[in-house]
Amino acid sequence: MNIRSLTRGDGVVIGAAVLLFIASFLDIYALDDAPDSAEIPSLWGSGPVVLGVVLAGVIGAALVIVARALPQPKKVAGLDLGQFGVAFTVFAAWSALGNIFDPAGAFDGDGGFTNDLGAGIGLILALVATLVMAAAAIATPLVPALKGSLIPAARPAAPQPYGGQPQGGYGYPGAQQQPYGGQPGQPGPGQPGQPGQPGPSFGGQPQPGQPQPQAPQPQQAQAQPAGDFSPFWFAVPVPRPLFAEDGSPTPIAELAPGTWYLAVEQRGANLVAQTQDGRRGVLQDTSGIQRG
Repeated sequence: MNIRSLTRGDGVVIGAAVLLFIASFLDIYALDDAPDSAEIPSLWGSGPVVLGVVLAGVIGAALVIVARALPQPKKVAGLDLGQFGVAFTVFAAWSALGNIFDPAGAFDGDGGFTNDLGAGIGLILALVATLVMAAAAIATPLVPALKGSLIPAARPAAPQPYGGQPQGGYGYPGAQQQPYGGQPGQPGPGQPGQPGQPGPSFGGQPQPGQPQPQAPQPQQAQAQPAGDFSPFWFAVPVPRPLFAEDGSPTPIAELAPGTWYLAVEQRGANLVAQTQDGRRGVLQDTSGIQRG
């Protein structure tokens, strides 16, 4: 499961599920002129409310989140797991609305005490939570503001040019190491010079009239890709397939939001991307990508 693939809409669903769970421990009824000693049951005291509102809402939210975090969508009876979750959240909101209008249920009209019976704070909060949950679950794939990544990815360091080698310098392989304070091609302090040549002055500078030695050239980078393209890191706003470079219609990987990938080449409107495990493929849909 990839938690970084969760969106802002999924965060709203999670928050609504937490609110629903808290509401389940609050009063299910509100009684006018009830004494302080009256013990009013919570939502857990009613089987229909527990099954139709509390558990249906929590299970629906869990299915939506799990379906989003899985790398590949799971299907149950031909439907995606997320679609089952959305259906559960809508059913929970519908059940909560019915209990708000008729909190007493089958007791209506029996004994007359139900005239003073109303929906408690637990039922009211449960309705708000399930309505927000269902709205977020339905609107997340449709509203761009809700499709953004819930956990932003850390920006990567600037990549080396694709195919290039690090510049020569102290500590790099292939770089000529110089004595401390000396110039290239000259002896360091305390080392004898060549016969007939004066030694270096303090700090390793050559004497006037002495030819200035040429600094070693850094290693040349390998050939760069054609054009002015420079490799860069990017992240996708929603999961997108990565296709093989040979044009095969079958995806070889799926790019997940919240993860940085390296674009190594541009082919028209498409990008050749490289995953963390070294696989390369063509990203055909580049709309809305975030550059690092």
